Order: sequence, then structure tokens, then C-alpha cells
Amino acid sequence: MRRERLITTTPRSALFLHCRAGFESECAAEIQQRAQELGVSGFCKGQPDAGFVLFESNEDEGAVRTHRAVAFNSLVFTRQWFVIQGLCEGLPASDRVSELVRAATGIPRAADTLLLETPDTTEGRELARLCRGIRAPLEAALTAAKLLRPHGGEEGSRLHICFLDGATAFVGYAPAANSPPWPRGIPRLRYHHDAPSRSALKLDEALLRFLTPEESTRLLAPGMQAVDLGAAPGGWTWQLMRRGLSVTAIDNGPLAPEILKSGLVSHLAADGFTYRPKAPVAWMVCDMVEQPIRIADLVARWVEQGWCEQTIFHLKLPMNRRYQEVQRCLDLIRRRLGKKAVRFSLTCKQLYHDREEVTAYLHRL
Repeated sequence: MRRERLITTTPRSALFLHCRAGFESECAAEIQQRAQELGVSGFCKGQPDAGFVLFESNEDEGAVRTHRAVAFNSLVFTRQWFVIQGLCEGLPASDRVSELVRAATGIPRAADTLLLETPDTTEGRELARLCRGIRAPLEAALTAAKLLRPHGGEEGSRLHICFLDGATAFVGYAPAANSPPWPRGIPRLRYHHDAPSRSALKLDEALLRFLTPEESTRLLAPGMQAVDLGAAPGGWTWQLMRRGLSVTAIDNGPLAPEILKSGLVSHLAADGFTYRPKAPVAWMVCDMVEQPIRIADLVARWVEQGWCEQTIFHLKLPMNRRYQEVQRCLDLIRRRLGKKAVRFSLTCKQLYHDREEVTAYLHRL
């Protein structure tokens, strides 16, 4: 019987970047631009709908330098990323563990957490059973090899193993301070059956992604005032209401009747582009289906005029030049607020629950 061919290679200098399937070109364009800004030359490899991109630097330490210098939160289309330590091909089904441990040898420091991942595709998700079955023996072997520290204490680094199929896996590492804690960068959220729509998950994920636990407690305190532009049927209003905020829901369409029974929500049939609050509010959220540049102009005006302290909003993307359109919208916001000398922070991500859109968080400081 012919034995399976096993290849374990260590790329010269490369990054693995998870993204939404279908957005590989945007993910690649963004990381190449950021690397070039650092003076790091390189190129991207990827296939349509693969759910990931490889960035390979022409320099020995180019990938590591890029990973250290680029803040993960500044990347829009990357969900999760790590520095590639090795690639295993032809992993034998009888003993994948030994070869994965060998590929992990040489990581800069013992990891505090092991993330077993697959691309976020139909084929990738079918590998979930493999990941569950291999976790315990792999953790034991990595711990014995002093590549994985026993759990406990403050997390400093993560070991990533991403299976492309049952015989192929990338092995790498990432500092915990510059990467999200979830495999593939996807938090596990539960859909509440009393939510008016599944869009509630989008704001739930955005708040989890953009706010620390301390910020969430401080900035989403019961009794605060909020405005939801384009609220119907009320998924985002429901998320704010369940945290105790008083919400003015703006939409010409109807809201779910259950929301109005709470006593925390008032519904105003009006145009979200012309509505103005009578007094400043803590939050404005916006999920209107409109040209992204119009939404960018709208949220910039709300923060510029002091009508809200912070806002989370969607930018619905066109079919073509999606990365360029996101940059155009974010640049508009930065220019508008910069001219008025408004201090602010702006973060934008394509979240798991986003489709042909991205979500942004703008906070007036």
C-alpha cells in the first residue's frame, strides 16, 4: 500500500488571514496596502470563495513585522489572522497530532490558548467534527512538548491550527493583544426568539466586537437615551432596550408590537435623514438601506453637531470596488470631523453577521 505523502514546510514569511467567503480580494488589497505603508513588500495568494487569504512577504521578517505594527482593529475585512509557522500536507489520519506538534515547534513562546479553526465555508464547517475529536489529544501533546501552557493566568499568545481539509493544516501563532479570542474571529451568539428580527444579532456582535466589557457597562447604562434610524421591525431597538436604554425608533414602517409594550421605546414615523433629536443623546444607531456615502455623511453630521456621543452604523456595499467605497466613506467622516477639530475614534469591521456590508463604530471623545 502506498503511504500518504507528508510535507511539513515553513514559509519564509507569511500571514494567514480569515475573511468572509467572496471578499478575498478586498482582504488582500487591504493587507497589501497596510504592508506597503510599513515598507514591507509582498504579495497575496487566494482563491475566490475560499474564506482566507495568504500574505507572503519578500523579507524574512516581513510578515512578523506587519503583524506587530498593524492593529487588528484597523483592518476592515480580516476576521482573524496569525503568523504562519508551518504548513502540513498529507497528514495521516492515523496520527495527525505528532506532525502538527512538529510543525508548531519553533513558535516564539509557549501559547496560552489553542484555537482550532477552519475557513468559514461549507467545506470548512464540515471539519468541525475533526476539530472536536483532535482537541484533547493535541492539547495534551502540545503541553507535553512545552508548546502550550496549562490554562490559567493572563492570556498572552495563541497557537492557531487551521485545517483546510483532513490532510492539510496551517500552523501559526498570534499575540492575544492583537487578535480576537474566537476561532475564525467569529463570536458564538445565541439568537433570542423574542427578538423582532435576526438583524438583532448584527448589533449584538458589533457591541461585543467594538466595546470592552468595561466600556459596555459604562456606555450602555440603563436610562441612557438612544435613537435608532431605520428601526423597523426593531431588531436594533430591541438590543438597546434590553440593556435598559430609552430608544426613539425612527421609521415610516411598523415596529414589532412587543417592543412598544416595554415602555422604553417610542416610535416616530419619520425620515431618518431629516430627523433631528430635541436634545443630544448617548447613542444613535443606523441600519438604513441607502448609498453608503449618504450614510457616512449622515453619521458624520450627527457626531459633528453633537447630536450623539457615539454611533454604530452599517455601510451597504456596492457590487464592485467595495474596498475603495469603504475607504471613501471612512475618509469622508475623518475629513468632516477633522475640519471641525472634533476628537473621535472610528473602527470598521465586516462582522460575521454582515453580508454585503460592513459595520462601523464612531465615538466622539
